[in-house]
Amino acid sequence: MKQKKYQLQQVGASGSYSRYALVAEGVSRVTDSTTIEQQYGRDTSFLGSGEVGDATTGILETSDGKLFEYVNYGDDNDMPYTLQQLLRRNMVAQRAMAFNVQCCYGQGVRFMDRETKQDTTDSEIRDFCLKNSIHEVFMQQATDMKFFFWSVEVIILSRDHSKIVNIRHKDVSYCRLEVPNEKGRSEHVFFGDFRNVMSPVHTEVIPLLDFYDPLGDLMARMGKAPDPYTGIRGKAPEMGKDCKFAIISRIPTPGLQYYPIPYYASIFDDAWYDIYRLIGIGKRYMIKNTSAPRIQIEVHRDYWEELCNNEDIIDPDKRKERILQEKDNIINFVCGPENAGKALITGYYFDPSGKEQRMVRIINLSEGSKKEGGDWADDMSEASNALCFSLGVHPNLIGATPGKSQMNNSGSDKRELFILKQSLEKACHDIMCKPYHVISHYNGYADRGVTVEVPMIELTTLDKNKDQQTSIVSNNGKNEDSNQQG
Repeated sequence: MKQKKYQLQQVGASGSYSRYALVAEGVSRVTDSTTIEQQYGRDTSFLGSGEVGDATTGILETSDGKLFEYVNYGDDNDMPYTLQQLLRRNMVAQRAMAFNVQCCYGQGVRFMDRETKQDTTDSEIRDFCLKNSIHEVFMQQATDMKFFFWSVEVIILSRDHSKIVNIRHKDVSYCRLEVPNEKGRSEHVFFGDFRNVMSPVHTEVIPLLDFYDPLGDLMARMGKAPDPYTGIRGKAPEMGKDCKFAIISRIPTPGLQYYPIPYYASIFDDAWYDIYRLIGIGKRYMIKNTSAPRIQIEVHRDYWEELCNNEDIIDPDKRKERILQEKDNIINFVCGPENAGKALITGYYFDPSGKEQRMVRIINLSEGSKKEGGDWADDMSEASNALCFSLGVHPNLIGATPGKSQMNNSGSDKRELFILKQSLEKACHDIMCKPYHVISHYNGYADRGVTVEVPMIELTTLDKNKDQQTSIVSNNGKNEDSNQQG
């Protein structure tokens, strides 16, 4: 690796001494051509989506020539991509979101016996879960619910429409809702890549079940029950047709029309997101631009002449060469790691007043052992805490505020924080279980005493002789605990 070179540049004089600064070789003065915006970027802002004001729409054409009108996801139809990009740029926000997803997952969705509160032993249900990778689907669902506050699951029926045989997750970044009909209902979900506005969108058109009564809507479409709105019972579809439907699970937010705006989106219009980013840029800038030792070197005005005279150098060119060599020797002594522990020998004398006159004096301008950028340590913690607060995560749970004196609470406090965090996921779990309840009732699992639950992980104390236990908050208001050895 090429070693960075430095040079001595005279910066002033004091009495008999000339002052030199140690600077990088070839450094010139800083120009004003680089603006603050170019160095640090613009302030982050997030204007929301089409929910703010009138929603905008777009037109797509399917491969068979049909035209559909859909609601843009944000004013520019890019809200999910913008959210992902902004979160990915901030390690605290991204880590907090990952923690939220993991907490939301809990112990995964389970088909459980209603009486025993244990996993069902029904072979048909267990085969359904295995063949559909049910836990992976639920993790994908939890990811969308925490990032975007809604999710889309697609159920696929058998050819004879007797059973739901598959469930698949659709990433909502690539989902758009159809413009509602005259009854106020969106009839389809469109799944495709909407990022390239200049190219045709190749989409999958999926019929959407009623948001509030997906089971009743599905039963009516299959001719098994009257329509919930009209009371008219229709005919069953033909064999192998109308086998795929979408179910939406959505966390309500104020002013919601079509797509929810996550509560955490406020951090992008607040200053703390930018404060955290600017602190990192500032620390990096300081480290990169103060890598040279902050040294002041004072050289007596007679030192260079005495040096050449002592070595009997008379030729002017050779004297200049010897002075440059001596300057390099001083620089290498200050900067060279191979010279660590070595001494620089120079002369000194006492003037008639008895004051010591050193020929060369090296002064360290750094403030003791203080590191560059350390002034912002408290600000960094404050910004991290603000981001975690907006994302609903206590900093101690993800290590956003490290150090033994940085609010590092006891194990009991952390355990209670984790239990509290898990308990707050109950509302989200109930909403996310909607498609699984539809499956349970349509396939007849509910008639066998099977229900759907998302057990939570509850950390315990050592005196209980186990690491954790499973806690189920049921809708009857009672908590059911089952011990689990770690």
